Amino acid sequence: MTNIYNEINALEGAFRKTAEFETLKEAVEVVKADEEALNVFKNFRKIQIELQKKQLAGEDLLEDELVYAQKAAQLAQQNEKISAMLEAEMKVSKVIEEVNRILLKPIQTLYEDIQ
Repeated sequence: MTNIYNEINALEGAFRKTAEFETLKEAVEVVKADEEALNVFKNFRKIQIELQKKQLAGEDLLEDELVYAQKAAQLAQQNEKISAMLEAEMKVSKVIEEVNRILLKPIQTLYEDIQ
C-alpha cells in the first residue's frame, strides 16, 4: 500500500521547483526589500483579514469599511511590485487548482454512476 504522505511530500518538493512558484518567491522578495511596498501590502492584508473575520463571525460589513478596503486594494494594485507579486500569486493558484482538480478526479469518478 502506498504511503500517500510520502507522495504528497514529493509533490510539495516538485511544486517548489515550478516556474510559477519561483516567480512568486522572487516577487515576494522584491516586495519585502522595498519598505514602502511592504508597508502598503501589510496594511492591505491586515484589512483583508479583519474583514474576513467579521464575515466569518456573521457580522455585517460597514460601508466605510468597504470603502477603506477598496482604497487599500487600489493603493496596493498601483504599486508595480505588489501588482507583480499578486499576478504571480494568481498563477500559482492556477497550478494549485489544477492539482486539486486532478486529486479529486478519483472521487468524482466514484460518483459518476449515481444520478
